[in-house]
Amino acid sequence: MSRCEVKKVGSEYLFEGTIDESFATIVNEIKPEPVLKFNFKNLKSINSTGIREWIKLMQKLVSSSIELYECPKPFIDQANMVQGFIPSNARVMSFYVPYYNEDNETEKKVLLVYGQHYTEGKLNPLPPVTDDSGAPMELDVIEAKYFKFIKG
Repeated sequence: MSRCEVKKVGSEYLFEGTIDESFATIVNEIKPEPVLKFNFKNLKSINSTGIREWIKLMQKLVSSSIELYECPKPFIDQANMVQGFIPSNARVMSFYVPYYNEDNETEKKVLLVYGQHYTEGKLNPLPPVTDDSGAPMELDVIEAKYFKFIKG
């Protein structure tokens, strides 16, 4: 799957694929509500056109409170680089952190949750992570850069 597909399941919008030029049609479909919940578990990537369209959506939804769930690394990378990618009326409720074990060449994505692992402006100490064999894993991002969006 390349282009972005969005499905509304209950009160949550599920994003899948790539946020790209096709996202322009989705921007028109999502209407402001008091609270909007967006889940990005199956989001693969965001290109430069997708970033522009995403920001248009955020500007359109300025009157909504937006909760962002299961944000993958591509989403967090953009949040850290692009001013206004996560506006003041939105909050990352959970996001994935990549870990790696060089000896075993294993990777793992660990979900951090707002209120448990971090709060507004503060990252709690990261939990120790092990792979399936019990071997310790290391953070596979630069901590100061990846968690920048938390500290504002």
